[in-house]
Amino acid sequence: MSKLDFAALLCSRLCHDLVSPVGAISNGIEILQEEHDAAMREQVIDLLQKSAQQTSNKLQFFRLAFGAAGGFSSRLDMREVQKALSVFLEGTRVTLDWKASVADAPKGIVKLILNLCLVASETLIRGGVMEVRIDPVGDNAIDIVVFVSGERFIMQEAVRAALVGEVNEEEVEPRSAPAWLASTTAKELGGIISVSSEDGTRHRLAVQVRSSGD
Repeated sequence: MSKLDFAALLCSRLCHDLVSPVGAISNGIEILQEEHDAAMREQVIDLLQKSAQQTSNKLQFFRLAFGAAGGFSSRLDMREVQKALSVFLEGTRVTLDWKASVADAPKGIVKLILNLCLVASETLIRGGVMEVRIDPVGDNAIDIVVFVSGERFIMQEAVRAALVGEVNEEEVEPRSAPAWLASTTAKELGGIISVSSEDGTRHRLAVQVRSSGD
């Protein structure tokens, strides 16, 4: 798959995630132009504020997960990464439990973490808890483990295959593009993502990579 083709997949995925809140803003503005009832206008304004905030939150997240924020070789403060993930999950039924014992990480590792978390969060279709653990292993490696637990866990086979590197490039689609990005980034950093279940209700996505991020 060419870089251009993969960029197109990520753009499709980005547009899919943004079309709902942006559409709500457009509809809200249209209603405001015609609505004169004060109570109704107040409700519409509240909707506009929430939709605008949701759009901003998603853009902050995708800027780090898909984009080149900070440059490809720079290191990012993990507090910024946590914040981007936290605001992305606002308004969802997924609760974040963040446990990072590293202060910063190279951009490549940040991309891996955020895309792994994106995939993990989407498996909790009825909500639940996503626990993220990021720990150094000696001086040269980092363990990234994401636990998800909830009433119902569903990972589409196409997403799972892309995540663990068991899919052909031509089979990757917008839905599985973040999983493919996580998988290919992990491989570049010397790791392979694994997916396992502990007891049927708690699931584990994990990878160990070089801490240099080169």
